[in-house]
Amino acid sequence: MTLRLGVPSKGRLMEQTFAWFAARGVQLRRSGAEREYAGAVEGAEGVALVLLSAGEIPRELGAGRIHLGVTGSDLVRETLPDWQAQAAELAPMGFGHADLVIAVPAAWIDVATLEDLDAAAAAFRAVHGRRLRIATKYHRLVREFLRARDIADYQLVDSQGATEGTVKNLTAEAVADITSTGETLRANHLRLLEDGLIHASQATLFLSRGARWGGPERAALAGLLGRMGLAGMPPGQGDGAPPADGAGLPAT
Repeated sequence: MTLRLGVPSKGRLMEQTFAWFAARGVQLRRSGAEREYAGAVEGAEGVALVLLSAGEIPRELGAGRIHLGVTGSDLVRETLPDWQAQAAELAPMGFGHADLVIAVPAAWIDVATLEDLDAAAAAFRAVHGRRLRIATKYHRLVREFLRARDIADYQLVDSQGATEGTVKNLTAEAVADITSTGETLRANHLRLLEDGLIHASQATLFLSRGARWGGPERAALAGLLGRMGLAGMPPGQGDGAPPADGAGLPAT
């Protein structure tokens, strides 16, 4: 058996991932044609490279079809229910930084915090007879964040396009979206809430708890982590067993 490592298949994320591994003594390279989603690993025995979209990697980790994967920490948390039972964070990688935040129209000068938003949502419903709409692609993360802060008088609306434009297009009153600099939000006359940071995301190396961790996969993982200078073995699981409580992968 081979340890399968999933990394982003194109663009800057792929380039930065390749550079991150190279700096730690492991060379990743694409095999064959540009459209071929396979690759090779040099510097670590028993490891196969699988090229996937960043959005596919959390699902493949959760299903146990890859052992390791590089993707945004926001995507794992959004895609996988009870994500910590399905994946373990091995290493933040220091690139791909983006914040998931709540933003409101800049004209709402009296709404600066979540408490203000809660009051505005109650007033909005009293006036309009419906709940204040928040456009987002991150339903799970936003819902959990607001629930933990006892904010309930809102409706999440799905955004598959440019979330920042939904307020201008009158399909939402506020947004919850990923931003790196905030410039796009400001260009659309939106303002971040002072305490509206939901998650600070970055590219992260994850381990699948549900993948099969037999002897060869364990040996490949130990060799890879040792080569890269990542100390210790992560908690994990395999073959449908419940998550291990202590350090180390479970016994076969």
